[in-house]
Amino acid sequence: MDIFEKCDKSPARELIEKGIYPYFHALESRQDVEVIMEGKRRIMLGSNNYLGLTTNPEIIEAGVKALEKFGTGCSGSRFLNGTLEMHLELEAELAKFLRKEMVITFSTGFQSNLGIISAIVGPHDYVICDRENHASIYDGCKLSYGTMLRYRHADMEDLERQLQKVPENRGCLIVTDGVFSMGGDIANLPEIVRLAKQYGAGVMVDDAHGLGVIGEGGRGTASYFGLEDEVDIYMGTFSKSLASLGGYCATSERIGFYIKHASRPFIFSASMTPASCATALAALRHLEAHPEIVDRLKDNCSYARACFHEKGVRIIEAETPIVPIYTYEIMNTLEKARQAYEAGVYVNPVLPPACAQGECLLRTSYMASHTHALIDEATDILAKVLKEDA
Repeated sequence: MDIFEKCDKSPARELIEKGIYPYFHALESRQDVEVIMEGKRRIMLGSNNYLGLTTNPEIIEAGVKALEKFGTGCSGSRFLNGTLEMHLELEAELAKFLRKEMVITFSTGFQSNLGIISAIVGPHDYVICDRENHASIYDGCKLSYGTMLRYRHADMEDLERQLQKVPENRGCLIVTDGVFSMGGDIANLPEIVRLAKQYGAGVMVDDAHGLGVIGEGGRGTASYFGLEDEVDIYMGTFSKSLASLGGYCATSERIGFYIKHASRPFIFSASMTPASCATALAALRHLEAHPEIVDRLKDNCSYARACFHEKGVRIIEAETPIVPIYTYEIMNTLEKARQAYEAGVYVNPVLPPACAQGECLLRTSYMASHTHALIDEATDILAKVLKEDA
């Protein structure tokens, strides 16, 4: 059998032929509220640049200075020759901000979940996941060789049923997104923590979409619920609110020290580049100095939701920068995404397996740097597109 036979059967080729292929549109400008994409101005409603810091002059300058001082890369693992003093500085300041004893940085957010979960969950342990967790969590579970159990999204009764399947002599880690990346809803962390205590499990929160978005000063999901001391591990990324590239694990010194010496993705990957490290650190400092930016983001999200309500567009209700619009079927979703793109608004189509069959979405997301005028323009375009042939 030809191992490459599957390569000729990609559904993506059919979408290209139909003119509704939604991926790999090329940016010709900075990641901002307005971009030039394939030669035309588009309002960006598809970015995770929640605080709008990718174009901040001070943060850009920090990256340039790091590039000049340290060069383009570290050429090695943090474990060996790839640790800069700046890595340690970023880890110390982020640990203080998140009120945890220790932070470990990884080269990407995806790698962070791979590295944390595979280090903590051993072959004889259990890991329990919300069904709508990010793909990197699922891959981290696979790499761990532990037993993975899943519970229905946000269903705490089902979570308890899964916990009851774990033998008393086995370790168990509950892993959940803090803010779910497609629906924008927030995990029921108080109940997860309560059940974890009852059944002797650990708790890990993927806060990739929570940092800079919710909680005191943007400290994330645990802070939002006042449960910072009850969550064993936070994971997050620098590629969203902190306008850079990389990821982190925030935890106790006991757990963090173990991960540093047991995580294969951490030990065998080159470290964050100097420019990425410097921009993440500068963005963190900006967030600490300007906590009002989180309130500005929240105001823009509320304003966008109000615009959709006024225009009769059905959305998923939440209180995060992620505002998904129901489009239901795959072909309709792809067609509406194409029409919005042609009309000057970039949004992300959400298709299975990122959502259930028949529950496809257009995922819109907002930045602190969006103006109400831009949101008005974009929501007008989307409302018109969605009403055509409805």
